[in-house]
Amino acid sequence: MKVAFATTDGVNVDEHFGRAGMFAIYELTKDGYRFIEMRKFADGRDTEIEETKGMGEVHDDRVQRKVDKLSDCKIVYLTEIGGPSAARLVKKGMMPIKVKEIVSIEESLQKLMGTLKKSPPPWLRKALND
Repeated sequence: MKVAFATTDGVNVDEHFGRAGMFAIYELTKDGYRFIEMRKFADGRDTEIEETKGMGEVHDDRVQRKVDKLSDCKIVYLTEIGGPSAARLVKKGMMPIKVKEIVSIEESLQKLMGTLKKSPPPWLRKALND
């Protein structure tokens, strides 16, 4: 199962979904995880999405393109996400996970592995087996 992390530095989960210019992608198995790639949407902040906020269809199309480019990931970690964007992720079978404060990707992966080994919720069990 692939997991995406909204990040500005490739080390921490520290960005809002729409603003995120890049996502670190990891492959997660029952035995561990490994870094796959950095998916870049922009250098720095994703101004294409930020600058079109409130512009209806133009903004929606840009957000949808980002969702589509991440759609092979089952989980997306981020600091914030708007309701419409979260609904788009869920509709694609992806689970947005909002962190309360900036946390390292490594720590997030270790917690997720711990959850998988104990008693994962049904959605996570299903995502891992897909």
